[in-house]
Amino acid sequence: MAQKKNDDGRKVIATNRRARHDYNLITVYEAGIALMGTEVKSLREGGASIVEGFCHLDRRGELWLENIHIAEYGHGSWTNHAARRRRKLLLHRQELRKLEQKSKETGYTIVPLQLYFRDGKAKVEIALAQGKREYDKRQALKEAQDKREAQRAMRYRNLG
Repeated sequence: MAQKKNDDGRKVIATNRRARHDYNLITVYEAGIALMGTEVKSLREGGASIVEGFCHLDRRGELWLENIHIAEYGHGSWTNHAARRRRKLLLHRQELRKLEQKSKETGYTIVPLQLYFRDGKAKVEIALAQGKREYDKRQALKEAQDKREAQRAMRYRNLG
C-alpha cells in the first residue's frame, strides 16, 4: 500500500473514518507509540488497521493502545511481533492527567483517529470523544447531504 504525504509532512498509514461518524471529537492529541523494530518495518509497508482500536488508562496512569492490527513483517523471523499486542502511548504528564480526569466521567472515551509517520517517527492521533446517539448520526448525515446538494445547485447555477 502506498503512503500519502499530507501538507503537514505526515505519511498516513491508517485512518479510522468510523470514529468521526460514531463520536463527537472534543480534544485531539498527537502521541508517540512504543514499537518493536519489526512493527516499524511493517508500518512502512503500510500493513496496519486501527478501525477496532481503543485506548485506556491503567492504574499507574499510563495510556495503552489496544486492538489495533499491525501485520507481521514478511521478512521477520523469530523476532517478529504479535499482530494485536498492547502498545504504550507516549504523552506529556499534563495531557495524561487531563485525559484521565475526562475519561472517568461517563460517556467519554479515547479513540485513535490516524496512524502516521512524522519526521521518521510513528505517531498516532487520538481524541477524547463522546459517543453519538443514533439520531445524532442520522442528523449529521442529513446535514452533509443537504450541504452537498446546495453546493451542486450553486455550481449549476453559476455555470448556466
